[in-house]
Amino acid sequence: MRRKRIGMGAALAVGALAVTGLAFAPTAAAVTPDTATINADCGSFGSGEATLTATQDGTAATITVTSAVTAPIALSEDSISSTLTLVNNTTGGTSVFTGTENPAIAAGDPVTVGPLDGTVASGDSLEAYGGSLQLTVFGITVTCTATAAQSPGPFVFD
Repeated sequence: MRRKRIGMGAALAVGALAVTGLAFAPTAAAVTPDTATINADCGSFGSGEATLTATQDGTAATITVTSAVTAPIALSEDSISSTLTLVNNTTGGTSVFTGTENPAIAAGDPVTVGPLDGTVASGDSLEAYGGSLQLTVFGITVTCTATAAQSPGPFVFD
């Protein structure tokens, strides 16, 4: 009987330590900042401020873009193919985020695409300036580029 009590007590102690360890474990990886703005030039399709919102889960990251382009006609959900290329200040290369997700967009409303999926490494510093956003709708491709560095600064991934 005494062995059972000691065994049960040890199991409870180990369980309590495990729960305490979880309470003090580091939180999930995060990107900072999680939102940035750029001034974008989309050629004859328009220009202006665009917002980029980033999330991270390990090496998987997503970016949603609310662009400076307004829809000339109503666009149905998931009808835009998008490729966002960001400059990777850490590696000197680029990082690409792609997807075909967008909400339904009324004529005259800003075009929102994403989340666009990409892969990141810990410490990656990604910047829109020097990269591009390509939106393809009905076979027409619109390319937008940042005219200056994003604010408040590049996305830095944990």
